[in-house]
Amino acid sequence: MEGPKTRCFTGHIVDVVARRIYGGMIVVKDGRIDSIKECDVEPSAPYYLPGFIDSHVHVESSMMTPVEFARIALQHGTIGAVCDPHEIANVMGAEGVELMLDLAKLADFRFAFGMPSCVPSCSKDIETSGYVLGPDDVDRFMKRDDIYFLAEMMNFPGVLGRDPEVMSRIASARSAGKPVDGHAPGLVGEERARYASAGISTDHECTTIETGMAAVESGMIVQIREGSAAKDYAALAPLIAAAPGMVMFCTDDCHPDDFIRGHIDRIVRRAIADGYDIMDVLTAACLTPVRHYGIPAGLLQVGDPADFITVTDLTPDFRVMKSFINGEKVFSSKGQYTASLMLERSVSVQKQLVQHLINNFNARPISVEDIARTPAEAEDIIVSSDGSLFTIHEKGPVTDEVQKIVVMDRYSGDAVPRVAYIKGFGLAKGAVAQSIAHDCHNIVAVGGNDEELVKVINRVIEMKGGVAVSDGKTMKDLPLPIGGIISPLCGHELAFRCSLLDEVIRNAGCRFHSPFITLAFMCLPVIPELKLTDKGLFDSVKFEIC
Repeated sequence: MEGPKTRCFTGHIVDVVARRIYGGMIVVKDGRIDSIKECDVEPSAPYYLPGFIDSHVHVESSMMTPVEFARIALQHGTIGAVCDPHEIANVMGAEGVELMLDLAKLADFRFAFGMPSCVPSCSKDIETSGYVLGPDDVDRFMKRDDIYFLAEMMNFPGVLGRDPEVMSRIASARSAGKPVDGHAPGLVGEERARYASAGISTDHECTTIETGMAAVESGMIVQIREGSAAKDYAALAPLIAAAPGMVMFCTDDCHPDDFIRGHIDRIVRRAIADGYDIMDVLTAACLTPVRHYGIPAGLLQVGDPADFITVTDLTPDFRVMKSFINGEKVFSSKGQYTASLMLERSVSVQKQLVQHLINNFNARPISVEDIARTPAEAEDIIVSSDGSLFTIHEKGPVTDEVQKIVVMDRYSGDAVPRVAYIKGFGLAKGAVAQSIAHDCHNIVAVGGNDEELVKVINRVIEMKGGVAVSDGKTMKDLPLPIGGIISPLCGHELAFRCSLLDEVIRNAGCRFHSPFITLAFMCLPVIPELKLTDKGLFDSVKFEIC
């Protein structure tokens, strides 16, 4: 009879729980840490520390399946992620949530999925989604062992007003003993306190130190976000020292071409370079999310699952050398993967998905006449900006720096496009359209020319979901056949295809760092100030259709 499998790892042990670093040997038996013995090690020995955890992310925003997301994340030392599948849920309802849960089981990775609380993010009078998940759906999923939390409660007006249906969803989570994630942009003072008092324990929408401190003072953990479009580290970093233990790191929405270059490791490097205490930084990156969400990930303690990473050093230039799950190597910087998470298996999964694609796309092609509109002397204009999901509501004339924005319901065969005006994208020539449009994932497009707008919108319709961009001469596209938001391609192929799209949109005049993710948020009505949905312009401050 074969005995327990034992492996030993020697190096500098970074004990984030005890806040100390020492030379030692980790003894692993059958996937768990059996003992850690202090010993002398060479100065050049690797550093062992708990793996990084992304405390709030939508896997679908990477355009990857969970298997492929895990494969790329492990290369950056991220061994787990707190995931809200509300993107696919808006498209496919409970079936979409089940798909993500099933695919996550194929990866050697600590996925912690939550149940979306707001599908859609607002009522059907404000936007059209593919599905509506009601209180009974939420209650049913919250009782499952593979659901760790109630995902971001975006209906903050409903929380503040103690709407019975909103509160029933929160009550389902609290009854199951699971945390509730928040989404409360701009709330401070009494409103922040009232929002937190409903039982909501985190917020990733703090964008200023004032809102961050207000959240902490209300007992909420702040998730410092550095995604592709929303970048809040610079504003919120002082919280790492001011409120250690009340801070976590997240990416929220990370585009493939950014994701392959860095993940939570990028935030950790930046915080170390800024002089923050290494243990405070690693507490945010590793410890707090595991404890808050009850993720079954190891923290480099005796008896824990043997989940850890090795890095070259603890300087701002550290490199991730290896990642381990249950004592098995799942990533090596030399390009080696264990049999359970090889690229071949990932490709095999994608092939199965293509044969059984789920989608919900019924829009029909449009004509130039469908989006024709003569602007009034003073229009309501959405003002977008690089690095922010927030917009400004401006009233004024439609000048050369203003383009049309179009949002169209993808779920109906007889939908009428909604047309408004937007400033900031700089698309004087050409246009861009996509079916990635948070959170309902209708079609959203921006362009300065009606003919080009119709061309890219109709290409997205022809693909039944994806991205299309034109600079007036060249058009490039990326099909997203899984729900109109996910691709079966591997991560690096996706990143390459996205770089081609970036080149065309920059030729068309856009200078945003992440134009496609910024565009996706121009129709999310729960982030101020002015957005366009398939129902029309929405004032997110007054919370009403204009």
